[in-house]
Amino acid sequence: MIKFDLSKKVAVITGGAQGFGLAITERFIRSGADVIIWDIDEEAVKKAIEKVNSSNLSYQIVDVSNFENINENLKLIDSKQGKIDIFINNAGIAGMNTTVAEYPIEEWNKIINLNLNSVFYCCKAVVPFMIKNNYGRIVNIASIAGKEGNPNASAYSTSKAGVIGLTKSLGKELAQKNIAVNCVTPAAAKTRIFDQMTEEHINYMLSKIPRNKFAKVEELASLVTWLASEENSFSTAAVFDLSGGRATY
Repeated sequence: MIKFDLSKKVAVITGGAQGFGLAITERFIRSGADVIIWDIDEEAVKKAIEKVNSSNLSYQIVDVSNFENINENLKLIDSKQGKIDIFINNAGIAGMNTTVAEYPIEEWNKIINLNLNSVFYCCKAVVPFMIKNNYGRIVNIASIAGKEGNPNASAYSTSKAGVIGLTKSLGKELAQKNIAVNCVTPAAAKTRIFDQMTEEHINYMLSKIPRNKFAKVEELASLVTWLASEENSFSTAAVFDLSGGRATY
């Protein structure tokens, strides 16, 4: 395994207690970072802390759909650690599998708020800390659905398309500073998010992947770790596919 050097770096990972987030957490810890998990599920967080078992890992219970809550916790990290080097926007949900005509408005707003608005809130809040220290790496976890759109998953697809657009805008805004902003667009992986999907939708996603298998969370964690490292000193406002051949542009 290639080891990217994240020693002396302070990293925040939203939704870091399970799935993609936990894989990123584990890889960051092995790479030497001080990691703070942000999650709303305290039981899942405690299990993750026990599993990883590292003195470099801590957590905060944070509602990433609440800008004030985000800001308060960033200030706590900055006062204790003196900086925030890396921020990974990973938290998200799949939402319902149904047509646009039948999609409940309340459900639509819920998905957009957690998958897109939260990424905007976190980026808006963390960027001033990175500018202050003249260093930062932001990686947003989007989805191939944000580039291609999945039928019967309009809110999810739309929210992830928004994350891609936000990444490109923010990356360009910060291009003259030592702050890189990129996003990753994975195909599906077998995580707890599958529990929110119908079997029909899961089979549809698999049928679209030429590799004929789902992504591994460890593969995404490897890519994110490079994007979050000092070695990535050039790429910003970019979209990195991890789609098993599904991506067409």
